[in-house]
Amino acid sequence: MLKIYKMIFFSTLFIGTMISVSSYTWLGTWMGLEINLLSFIPLMKMDNNSFSSESSMKYFLVQALASSMFLFSIILSMMTNNLINETLYINNLLMFMMNSMMMLKMGTAPFHFWFPQIIEGLNWNNSLILMTWQKIAPMMLLSYMMKSINLILIVIILSTMIGSIGGLNQTSLRKIIAYSSINHMGWMISSFLYNELMWVMYFLNYCIITIAVIIMFNNFNIYYLKQMFSSLYTNFFMKMMILFNMLSLGGLPPFLGFMPKWIIIQYLSSNYSYLLLFMILMTLITLYFYLRITYMSIVLSHNELNFNLILLNKNNFLMIFFSFISIYGLIVLSFIFNFF
Repeated sequence: MLKIYKMIFFSTLFIGTMISVSSYTWLGTWMGLEINLLSFIPLMKMDNNSFSSESSMKYFLVQALASSMFLFSIILSMMTNNLINETLYINNLLMFMMNSMMMLKMGTAPFHFWFPQIIEGLNWNNSLILMTWQKIAPMMLLSYMMKSINLILIVIILSTMIGSIGGLNQTSLRKIIAYSSINHMGWMISSFLYNELMWVMYFLNYCIITIAVIIMFNNFNIYYLKQMFSSLYTNFFMKMMILFNMLSLGGLPPFLGFMPKWIIIQYLSSNYSYLLLFMILMTLITLYFYLRITYMSIVLSHNELNFNLILLNKNNFLMIFFSFISIYGLIVLSFIFNFF
């Protein structure tokens, strides 16, 4: 019965995002966002623990605030234009409010305050949905609306800086991945300076690498840095997979995570060289806490644990498949491009 409920909510989660992305009217996009929100909250609550209940309540309050302000902006625009369900001329103030609400919905700086706290109370599966699928509709709408160069530059600087510095003092892997997601959001929004839809390429690469990392942590039930000490669940092969996936998530060549950053650097280097220098320096900081994870996994090893280690016997096919794409994807793509 629980699986049937999950299938229903997953399907409505998918439908809500598709309605928002494909709608012709602002009210249609708002309706899709609400369907998406009301489908994800039961999935968060199915963990049956106090942390998931707290996270689901926080998530509902934040998303409800963003949706209500977004709807307020839509209605105010219709009142000022005397139009309903048609193309609207929206002034700068209302456009800024709509952009801000979309950034609040997907947890981009400076509206990131809720994102790491909510992920801390979720399991890895729900964290994966929140960091990937839940960002599609707000990011697509943001690419339609966000035309102010100054606003784009401010969001890029804040997201890359907060995403890199915020993860330095964390011991929870979920918060580290959350701050990493904020940093990647800054890189995605930087693609708006060249092309509104170039972020899709970055987002697909980010999803592949994030899926590989989260499946790996979920299979071994790892949530904190101290659990990386254990030698009970990792052999040399698994340690190397953790190392390479972390470096790929940090965007280090020759892994797949370097490809979208490389393309963005190539397109923006002529007009935004100082901005790119700042983004690269902030990304180097994120590489520090990725290397800290891999260092603990490889160098430090002992069997005396002060926590409960639960070994999960799961199928490792998906983990190996996505890890292979994450690690060797750039090399395979290079061979394909050279061949053709």
